[in-house]
Amino acid sequence: MKNKYKEIFKAGLLVGTMDILAAFILVYIRTGKLIIAGILKFIASGLFGKQALSGGRRMILAGLILHYVVAFIFTIFFFQVFPKIKFLSANRIITGIFYGIFIWLIMNLIVVPLSGVASRPFNMINAVINILILIVAIGIPLSFMASAFYKKQINNSSQR
Repeated sequence: MKNKYKEIFKAGLLVGTMDILAAFILVYIRTGKLIIAGILKFIASGLFGKQALSGGRRMILAGLILHYVVAFIFTIFFFQVFPKIKFLSANRIITGIFYGIFIWLIMNLIVVPLSGVASRPFNMINAVINILILIVAIGIPLSFMASAFYKKQINNSSQR
């Protein structure tokens, strides 16, 4: 069990970092500016509302923590579901693609509407870009990491 928590921690840290770096890079590509504090304040605004956008270091830290909390929730969920649903281990790439889409749906249909983030009109290009980021930064890495972890667990238990 200790190994599972360690693997979940490593996986959550990896995918959370890849996802936030992708957000920083995407905003930089779109604006030509590296707006790390602004992105993290925007994330914090999901919990603290519009006042987070004018906040200081506390809101930046809150946004970073909130981002990783969400990343760890999706990581824990994936590691819990993966061994219970057999078809998830059939193809790691397809599983990662579907999990990235699943995350986008949960975030955009449930989490963001319930948060304090100001709503924006739907934009298909932005949606596709964000889905691709979630697939590459979270879905596929989690699929490979969970698959490797559970295969190792099966091999270790069969050797006993």
